[in-house]
Amino acid sequence: MNRLYTRAAIALAALSLPLAAVFAQGGAGAFTVVESGRSYASLQAAVDAVGNGRETIRIAPGTYRQCAVQDEGVIIYEAADPGSVTLAGRACEGKAALVLRGAGAEIRGLTFTDISVPDGNGAGIRLEEGNLNVAYARFANSEQGILTGAVEGARIYITRSTFTGLGTCENSAGCAHSLYIGDIASLTVRESRFERGTGGHYLKARAAEVTIEGNSFDDANGRGTNYMIDLPAGSRGRIADNWFVQGRDKENYSALIALGAEDLLHPSDGLRVENNEARFVPGLQRKTTFLADWTGERVVMQGNKLAAGIAQYEAR
Repeated sequence: MNRLYTRAAIALAALSLPLAAVFAQGGAGAFTVVESGRSYASLQAAVDAVGNGRETIRIAPGTYRQCAVQDEGVIIYEAADPGSVTLAGRACEGKAALVLRGAGAEIRGLTFTDISVPDGNGAGIRLEEGNLNVAYARFANSEQGILTGAVEGARIYITRSTFTGLGTCENSAGCAHSLYIGDIASLTVRESRFERGTGGHYLKARAAEVTIEGNSFDDANGRGTNYMIDLPAGSRGRIADNWFVQGRDKENYSALIALGAEDLLHPSDGLRVENNEARFVPGLQRKTTFLADWTGERVVMQGNKLAAGIAQYEAR
C-alpha cells in the first residue's frame, strides 16, 4: 500500500482545495517574502521583490487565479499549510502557472489545476532554466503537470507528489503528458502517484540519467493514454520498486516502459529495471511488454513481478 500513497500524500490530497472554492485574488498578506517579512498582493510582485536573491515566498491558504514568471534568483514557493494553496486556471506567457528561468526553484505543498493554453501545452510548472525541486505538490486537470525544454546541466527532483487528470494529444503542439522533461542532466521521481491520464504518456523524459523509484502508475481510469514511462532519447539510472496498472482505454498498449524510441541522445548501457510490479486492471486480458527497447544496449532486468500476458522484455 505504501507504493500507492504515502501517508503524506494522502494528507495532501485531503487538504487540497477544490476549484469550487472561493477564489482569492490576493491580499496584503497573501504572498510573504519570509526573509524580509514583507507581504504582497500578487505572486508576481513577491517574485519581483526577490530579484536575484535566494529567498522563500510563503503563500497564505487559498485558491488563486494568479501566475508568475521568475527570471532570476533562487526561490522557494511554499504553502503556509501543505496542500492549502491552489494556483488555478491562469498561465503566464501562454505557458504555465509558474514559468521558471532563474537559477533555481523549489515548490513545497502547492496544487496546480485547470491550466490550459491555446497550443495545448498548459502546465502547472514550465522550467526553462535552472534546477527544480518539487515536494508534496499536486497537478490536476490540466494539459500537463510539469513541462521543460532542453536545459543544459539541469537537475530535477520530484517527491511525494500527485499527477492526475493530465495529458492530451488533441492540439497543434503535439501530445502533452502528465510529466514531460526535456534533455537535462538528471531526473529523480520518488514516492509519487500518476493516475487518470487523459492522453499522452504519464512520464516522458529525455534526461541523461533517471531515478524513478517507489511510485505508482495507475492507469485504471485513464483515457486514450500511451506508455507509463517513455525514455525516448535513452537514459541510464534505475527504475525500481514501482507499481503499474495498465487500463483498458489505451491509444497504445504495446508496452508499459519504452526506451530509445526516438533520436538517441544518451547511452542506456547498464540501466536497471528491477523489483517493479505490473498488472492489468481487473478483468482485462491482453498481451503487452513491460520494457520495449530500441537501443540494443545492455539493460539489467531483475526481480520484476509481472502479471500473465506481460512479457518482461522485447527488442524493437
